Parts: sequence; structure tokens; C-alpha cells
Amino acid sequence: MPVPALAPYDDQNIFARILRGEIPCRRIAEDEWSLAFHDINPQAPVHALVIPRHPYVSLADFSARASQAEISGFFRAVGAVARQLGLEEPGYRVIANTGLDAGQEVPHFHVHILAGRAFGHRLVPASAE
Repeated sequence: MPVPALAPYDDQNIFARILRGEIPCRRIAEDEWSLAFHDINPQAPVHALVIPRHPYVSLADFSARASQAEISGFFRAVGAVARQLGLEEPGYRVIANTGLDAGQEVPHFHVHILAGRAFGHRLVPASAE
């Protein structure tokens, strides 16, 4: 399956540097497939990031090039982090931004786990409009 046209992976992005131990983070969990840590600029009372250990630019890149074991291991880790943080009740939101129009700031595939307040059905809070 061909990989969509994406910018090449930048191994100096902040998440690559965190994975190499060059920049500290507040770790939540880690395993062979992923690293989870608290966002340094939280957008909700609970804001965790989960990143794969290998270099993927986006969800499209990850889904096209990662092995089945890596994909399932990564998404199992996302669920495990949510459970570890006690987010099952009353709930949480998982977001993966892809590309500039979606607000992706770091060119390393990652998901945001947001919780700690009601989000409703809107993608942005009414106060952001």
C-alpha cells in the first residue's frame, strides 16, 4: 500500500527527542510499542499524549507502514493509559490530528487523551468560537 504524500519524518521533532531521552517528560506508562506522558500545555484537566516508539509522521503513515503487532500494541496502550488514569467514568476523548489544517503541531503520530470536564458533542468549546 503506498504511503500518502507527507512531509518526511523530522528526527529532531520534540517527540523523537523525548523518545531518545534528550528531553524529559512526565511519564505515565511505556511499553515496547509506545510512550505515554502528560502534555506540557494541557487543553483539559487531564491531557495525556501517547506516541509510538517508531517514526511515523501521521495516522495515515502509521496505518500504512506499521506492523499489525505495532498497531494493536499502540491502541491497546491508549486504552490502558485511559484505564490507568481512571477515565472510564464519566468518559474521555481521544484525538489524532493529522496535518496543519487539523492542528497537528508535532510531525510524529500521536493521540491526545482528554478528560476531566464535559466536552459535549462539539469539537471545540463554545468559548473558542
